[in-house]
Amino acid sequence: MLKLTKNPNLTEQAYQSVKRQLLNGSFPEGSKLTEEYLSSALGISKSPVREALMRLESEGLINIEARRGAYVRKFSAKEVHDLYDVRALLEVHAVSTASITPELLEQMAASIERTRANLEAGDKLSHIEEDIHFHGLIARSTGNPEFGRILDNIQQKSLLCRMATFYLSATTAPSSHQKIYMALRDGDIELAKREMHDHILFVRDTLLRSLAPDAELAGDEAEDDLVEARA
Repeated sequence: MLKLTKNPNLTEQAYQSVKRQLLNGSFPEGSKLTEEYLSSALGISKSPVREALMRLESEGLINIEARRGAYVRKFSAKEVHDLYDVRALLEVHAVSTASITPELLEQMAASIERTRANLEAGDKLSHIEEDIHFHGLIARSTGNPEFGRILDNIQQKSLLCRMATFYLSATTAPSSHQKIYMALRDGDIELAKREMHDHILFVRDTLLRSLAPDAELAGDEAEDDLVEARA
């Protein structure tokens, strides 16, 4: 972690720095985040670190327990299933209500190329950030800022819980994003909705299978959902 420059907005900087470490897998699920370590690593006092941790807890990325401290959130199979159910609903809604403009299509195409380049380079963090960017492009094109904020939080939690299966599902992102892009480019909204739904559920199913024996409980439900989505 890079030490932060001294300025009035240290809490925001601490928040962004710790969040980035969470999303790139530097802090594994269940690991403890102490104010002492983070303040030392960032070169700042504990106060902005404490405020940053409280903000991350409010977003569902960490848990803070009295007299035990802060821990990176660990998702159960049930929580993963529920989270991706919500994300699928939101992402399909975004595709349904997005304003498809030449500028949006150009930005989506560029994002897909960057995703391919990041995978070829093995740049995990850049891939994650580009994945968030691609889905964010569609969300922002709905013209509903509140919707965009909700989806962004859900997406970041889903990215956090899938870090263990990153290399099992990340390689499918360019192809899935390309299918969504082409459907929107061709004006086929129904196909775009199905492609988006299948994309989210594929990642979810991959993650659930990795959570065995917990996954056994949710696996059948995930498979049923994917069959329904393709029906």
